[in-house]
Amino acid sequence: MKKNINLVAVCLLALLMASTWSCKDEIEKPTGSGGLPSEEELVEGVDYFLPNVNLSNWKVTLPIGDGSPTEIKPPEILEYGTSPLLKDFMYNDSVIGALVFHTYPGGVTTTNSSYPRTELREQMEPGSNSVNWTFPEGGRMKGTLSVPEISKDASNEDHRTIIMQIHGRLTNEQRDLIGASDNNAPPMLKIYWQKGRIRIKTKVLKDLNASDTEILATTAWEDDDGFYFSEVVNQDKFTLEVIASEGKLEVIMNDSESKVYEDINMEKWGVFENYFKAGNYLQTTDDNAFAKVNYYDLTISH
Repeated sequence: MKKNINLVAVCLLALLMASTWSCKDEIEKPTGSGGLPSEEELVEGVDYFLPNVNLSNWKVTLPIGDGSPTEIKPPEILEYGTSPLLKDFMYNDSVIGALVFHTYPGGVTTTNSSYPRTELREQMEPGSNSVNWTFPEGGRMKGTLSVPEISKDASNEDHRTIIMQIHGRLTNEQRDLIGASDNNAPPMLKIYWQKGRIRIKTKVLKDLNASDTEILATTAWEDDDGFYFSEVVNQDKFTLEVIASEGKLEVIMNDSESKVYEDINMEKWGVFENYFKAGNYLQTTDDNAFAKVNYYDLTISH
């Protein structure tokens, strides 16, 4: 009899514990507004972070396409978060609040280049390449960015990528004057992330006595020797500001170190139209190469 009583007690205790666990699970299970927040309840700056990048005056070039690179212009680019074309190349990292530019070789490239790019091109008039600016008119671009991931070459050295540019453009009249096949002019400014440092290259005339017509040709210009900022950034966040004005170009890093170009080359460059570029222009065709560039903020003004 005592044995049967003990058996009944054990059974009752088991039922009680099972009931307790069941109630506990039911209480801890998130339900409705008392559980996990819905998408509408998430708070920017607390639950997620967005980059400070207004894409209203930018188009993006991608390393994919049918014969020529795919371009997405305003207003379509404003919906980049839901674009199936952009999801592998330009997307938000909402944990750190960055717009990520990802690129790799193997796809299509732009004219006169064999390198892949996921890169923004300024459009002062959204959707059009025809409205641009000159140095006398002036322009300013400022961005906070980082290069968190980049591949290495056969010597185990980091590849390099161009993160900002000022690119020249011929007017239709200039194009016709020199018999060019398109409106392309050289890039006056290229800013590289190179082995953890920031390097600047600008254009200089091969012949300072070249005529006003002769300097319109791309072949009239060549790269200068380049300049490195002293600070090593590696994968850390940094700020760059580019200021173009009549006869002058200035690049400022982290609001502390500045490089100024103010010479006859800049004076002569005033003949060209220009536009800003920003993003990830990877400078290699190596197999399995890649790079990611994060932009936390990017602004332009004229």
